Amino acid sequence: MTSFTGFAYLIASICFIMALRGLSHPESAQKGVNFGIAGMLLAVITTLMMPNVSSYFTIFCGIAAGGLIGGMIAKRIEMTALPELMAAFHSLVGLAAVFVASAAFLNPDAYGIANDGVVGAGSLLEMALGVAIGAITFTGSIIAWGKLQGKISGKPLTFKGQHALNAILGLAMLVMIILFCTTQAAFFFWAIIIIALMLGVLLIMPIGGADMPVIVSMLNSYSGWAAAGIGFTLQNNLLIVTGALVGASGAILSYIMCKGMNRSFFNVILGGFGGDTAAAAQDLGDRNAKIGSAEDAAFIMKSASKVIIVPGYGMAVAQAQHVLREMGDILKKEGVDVKYAIHPVAGRMPGHMNVLLAEANVPYDEVFEQEDINRDFSQADVAYVIGANDITNPAAKNDPSSPIYGMPVLDVENAKTVLFVKRSLGSGYAGIDNPLFYEDNTLMLLGDAKKMTEDILKALE
Repeated sequence: MTSFTGFAYLIASICFIMALRGLSHPESAQKGVNFGIAGMLLAVITTLMMPNVSSYFTIFCGIAAGGLIGGMIAKRIEMTALPELMAAFHSLVGLAAVFVASAAFLNPDAYGIANDGVVGAGSLLEMALGVAIGAITFTGSIIAWGKLQGKISGKPLTFKGQHALNAILGLAMLVMIILFCTTQAAFFFWAIIIIALMLGVLLIMPIGGADMPVIVSMLNSYSGWAAAGIGFTLQNNLLIVTGALVGASGAILSYIMCKGMNRSFFNVILGGFGGDTAAAAQDLGDRNAKIGSAEDAAFIMKSASKVIIVPGYGMAVAQAQHVLREMGDILKKEGVDVKYAIHPVAGRMPGHMNVLLAEANVPYDEVFEQEDINRDFSQADVAYVIGANDITNPAAKNDPSSPIYGMPVLDVENAKTVLFVKRSLGSGYAGIDNPLFYEDNTLMLLGDAKKMTEDILKALE
C-alpha cells in the first residue's frame, strides 16, 4: 500500500506541475485546469484509501459541506470579485494551517510525532513555522479582502513607529519560536500565534490599493508555504510538494508584479502607495479636458487603420468586456487592425484583464503584454483606454514627485488620438491625478464604461 500511495502521489504531483505549466498561457489554460482537477481528485482518492483513515463519515461530511459552499460561491461570484475571493480563500488556507498545527501540538501522539509525550525539535520547528506563516496569511488575507471589497479604506494606513513595531514583533516571534523548540512550552506556542496574527494585520494595513496585485500574489505564496507546513506536520509528501509549488509560483509571480511596477518586494511591504484620497502630484494649472461623445469616438475609430484597446479595472466593474469584444469585431470588419494591451498590474490581481478578455472570447493572438506592445502606440491611430488610469499615467515617467514615478506604464499618449473612457476626471486607485486627461490628443468619454462602449457600437453599426 505504501508503494502504491507513493506512486499515486507522484502522478498527482506531475499533474499539478502540468497544471502550472498550462496556466502560464491562455491557450493552454483549460488543459492546465483539467490537469489540476485530475491531480487533486487522484490525491484525495489516494488519501482516503490509506489504512490510517479513522472516520469516513466525518470526512465525507466535510467534503459535502465544503463542496456545497464552494459550488454556491462559484455560481454567484462575478468575475470582478475574483481578487477578493482569492484573498478570502487564502485566509482559509492559513487558518487550516493554524488548526492543524494546534491539533498536532495538543495531541502529538495522534500524528505520530511524539515519543513518550516528547516531540522532537525538528517537528516542533515545522509546527512553529507552519502556525506562524498560517496565522500571518489568515489575518493578512482578511485585511486584503477588506481593502479589495471596500470594507477597509484602500489608502495606506500608517502610523509613527510602524516599521519599528513590526521589527520588534518579528524579532519577538523569532525568539518565541526558538524558546518553543527548546522547551515545548504551551505559552510560547500560543504567543507565536498571537504575534503572527498581529503581524498579518500590521503588514497589510499600510499597503495601498495600487499594490494590491502584488499583495494578492504574495498571500498566494504564503498560503502555499502554510500548506507545506501542514504537510510536514501530517507527514504527507504530496501536501509538502503541492504547498511548495504554490509557494514558489506565488513568489515568482510577486517578483514579476514588482518588476512590472519597477519596485522591490520590500519597497511594497515597507512603503505601499495608493488609496482613495488624492496624493501630491504635479500642478496641472487651469488646463481643461476635451469632452467627447460616443458619436465622436465612433467617427474617429472608423477612420483609423490601427486601434489599440487598453482595458482596466473600470471595464471589469462595468462588465464591459463582452461589448468591447463586439466593438473590436465591428472595427475588424471595417478593416481596422485591433489589438489589446495588458499592463502586468492592471486590475486587482495578476492576470485580471486576461481572464476577463478570455471570458469574452477575445482571440489570444490579439492580446499583448506591455513589453510587447508599448512600441506600437506611436504607430496607432487610436488608443481606446477603458477604465484604466494609473497604468497609463505619464506622471510615472516625467514627474519625480509622483508616488508612482518610475513605474513602467503603457505609452498610450504616443497614439495620434487617445479616447479615454472614465466616469469622471477623478483620480485612480493610486489616488493621483492623471495629466493625460488634459493632453491635446486626448478626448475624454465620461460615463459608464459599458454604456459608453455600447453607444459607440451603435454608432459604428
